[in-house]
Amino acid sequence: MEAFTSVDWDALFGLSLPVTEILIRGTAMYWFLLLLFRFVIRRDVGAVGIADLLVLVIVADAAQNGMSGEYTSITDGMILVSTLIGWNVLLDWLSFRFPAIQRLAQPRPLPLVQSGRMLKHNMRRELITESELWSKLRENGIESIEEVKTAYMESDGQISVIKK
Repeated sequence: MEAFTSVDWDALFGLSLPVTEILIRGTAMYWFLLLLFRFVIRRDVGAVGIADLLVLVIVADAAQNGMSGEYTSITDGMILVSTLIGWNVLLDWLSFRFPAIQRLAQPRPLPLVQSGRMLKHNMRRELITESELWSKLRENGIESIEEVKTAYMESDGQISVIKK
């Protein structure tokens, strides 16, 4: 029982920063990261590799420092996480209700193959090599590029293929 009385409960659950500051920090970092991932980093979102995981951890650590303002209590952390999750749920709801918001939040499918022809410009833009594309085409049972009507990089980073 003595172990519970020696715990500094105020330091654990009291606020070390004003709630408004935590909300502003969380909101600012959420929107910064959303825009960064929406417009800069799109490739392979659906398939996370080692390098992608490393970048995600580094971004999370860097973002945490910007969001936290050196908070120390569990309550501060809970408010910050709730702010981030709240924005995510709100954006999903708004995207569902309003197509304009969905277009802003999710990139349109990017054509990689059109009428049996690789679109090298779009592949270069997303840093997709021919061998990576061929791997995805083979997964869809494609043996020849002429069999492909269209292939798209979807908003989640996956590649969808429509056969002729």
